[in-house]
Amino acid sequence: MNNRKLTQQRGISLIGLILTLGVLVVIAMLGMKVVPTVVEYLSIKKAIVAAKQAGSTVRDIQISFDKQSAAGYFDAVSGKDLSIVKGTDGMDVSFAYTKKIPLFGPASLLLEYEGTTAKNGIPAKRLE
Repeated sequence: MNNRKLTQQRGISLIGLILTLGVLVVIAMLGMKVVPTVVEYLSIKKAIVAAKQAGSTVRDIQISFDKQSAAGYFDAVSGKDLSIVKGTDGMDVSFAYTKKIPLFGPASLLLEYEGTTAKNGIPAKRLE
């Protein structure tokens, strides 16, 4: 009868528990490094929409965006970095930037963010 109870026992071994916790810790650490950049990206998207509505010229939009960036505490993109072109419904404002997050040793994570106010969703290319 004792043999039968031992074979029916189920659960996780100590090694399995340690490996599972290790994977969860790595995922949590990665999340803690990525989430702030995503929040910053969402703030920038809100700021370009507000800047587009606040201004009718390129310079007005840039100034409005810079004010939004000071209030929102983000500095990945400035008003000069925006790509502002005349669209069908006024000005279309776009941005693109990369964020490099060091992980460990020589390994890092490169995130590429871009956004636009254009209705078709395609960011405008900056004329240089």
